Amino acid sequence: MLYEFTRPLLFALDPERAHEMSLAGLDMAQRLGLVTPPPSSQLVAARTVMGLSFPNPLGLAAGLDKNAAHIPALAALGFGFIEVGTVTPRPQPGNPRPRLFRLPQAQALINRMGFNNGGVDALLSNIRASGHRGILGINIGKNFDTPIERAVDDYLLAFRRVHGLASYVTINISSPNTRDLRQLQGAGELRALLGSLARLRDECGQAQQRHIPIAVKIAPDLSDAELDEIAETLVGEGMDAVIATNTTLSRQGVEGLAHAGEAGGLSGLPLRQRSLEVVGHLAERLRGRLPVIGVGGISDAASARAMLNAGASLIQVYSGLIYRGPGLVDEICRALA
Repeated sequence: MLYEFTRPLLFALDPERAHEMSLAGLDMAQRLGLVTPPPSSQLVAARTVMGLSFPNPLGLAAGLDKNAAHIPALAALGFGFIEVGTVTPRPQPGNPRPRLFRLPQAQALINRMGFNNGGVDALLSNIRASGHRGILGINIGKNFDTPIERAVDDYLLAFRRVHGLASYVTINISSPNTRDLRQLQGAGELRALLGSLARLRDECGQAQQRHIPIAVKIAPDLSDAELDEIAETLVGEGMDAVIATNTTLSRQGVEGLAHAGEAGGLSGLPLRQRSLEVVGHLAERLRGRLPVIGVGGISDAASARAMLNAGASLIQVYSGLIYRGPGLVDEICRALA
């Protein structure tokens, strides 16, 4: 109810400034004890995915808390798990502003943020300070100035740094806002990257005496044949989950709207149908060999249930939270309970 009042004020501001103010306000409310998980979040049956026990299947997607600076407040909303990042080995400013655009008529966002973050050391410091004990995914990527031929070095470095504090690690090879990044979804490049990461995971896992799950986040802009090839590669290289999907380069559903021509990835309601199709295709192809985490266009209880029915074991939200506010968590958990 409160968000219905504050949203027009926030939407009158630059989107990135509104994002920062919203998180700062949420932090303050949580410290004052004004934000607590809704009872509904504890009524949903827990489920085991990637060998981890999730208290409920609704998670926060990467991108909202890039530097893991707001974990306690976000956890207090009732999410079953939180994914932070994308983080790169070294700090980087990302692309020039403006780089985030609202399309309210379509309940959509376009971003070309470019992996802006404070670097892996800052993220780890924030995680330690948070004292968080829930399921935490850490999403990693390469620095913008690392040649694509050396991308594996960045992913290995980032994985080595974050694995000790991560419940699972997500490999982001699908952002459209880092030059050439999506090339890593090609068969040869993907096998080389994931093979190296799997070997490092086993090495780090032996030292920690636990299995460190790896999820791979893919783009929606892939053909069925490409999806099939990626699915088999993920299984063959011993990955633990696939996250479908990242933002899209398509502008279907937003044609003619203000900002629709901006460069970057489109998220929100127009992505829903394609994400459902990709999740359903992967679930059919994988047949239980690998869990699918569904994200893209989830903005209410019905779309959350549709994603799970399509074959997702877990779901994540981001843009829906911007348009619907924190009450979306309670709405979805109530429906699933």
